[in-house]
Amino acid sequence: MDRSAQEATLRNLLGLRWPPIALAFRPTAPAGVRRVNTPAPAGCGYWKLAAEGQAFYTEAPDHYNCPVGAHTHGLDLPPEKAKELESMVETMVGLEYLRMEEVQALPQRQGPFGVLVYSPLAEAPCDPDVVLVRGDAKQVMLVAEAARAAGIGPDGATMGRPACAMIPETMESARGTTSLGCIGNRVYTGLGNDELYFSLPGSKVAEVVNKLETIVKANETLEVFHTERRARA
Repeated sequence: MDRSAQEATLRNLLGLRWPPIALAFRPTAPAGVRRVNTPAPAGCGYWKLAAEGQAFYTEAPDHYNCPVGAHTHGLDLPPEKAKELESMVETMVGLEYLRMEEVQALPQRQGPFGVLVYSPLAEAPCDPDVVLVRGDAKQVMLVAEAARAAGIGPDGATMGRPACAMIPETMESARGTTSLGCIGNRVYTGLGNDELYFSLPGSKVAEVVNKLETIVKANETLEVFHTERRARA
């Protein structure tokens, strides 16, 4: 099943409003893919552009506006941005939004940063490292169950702040990851109050998609069973 068929299956079976998006870290940009026109205020802002149908790549400086996101992506920040990250972390800790030990434990991508390619899954110009599914609780439940059926269900707790931390977490664990997002991500992507994320290792998307129809049909059958059982109670 090619990536176009994978996207269509995910969208149709789950009823997704937004297409799953593909992220790929590469040493250089794939042929024919343009660089993003304007740096976003945060790296997750690029998720929105990809969900709207754009395919493009970013370079390291395109991520400097969000020092926390740059950190999770494994970028080496220039001195002034490193100070901004330190100041931002101090503010978050001062607000009791984060504890310092949480910051130190944040997942971080390893290895040199060349470019990061973004696109809808169907239009991915190269094999994705991570595929992000955005949906409501039931939609994420179904794809998470399909991931578990494919042997890559989440092992750890549901993730939260920062939303971008699920990218290195998924790459490192090679397993699906559920994320509630974070307030910054909700601002920059327009993520609804009823929405969250599930991220998949790019190499495992086909296996999850192959399990999804069975999972969806099973849930439909079980919903009827439980509805009838409740009516008899």
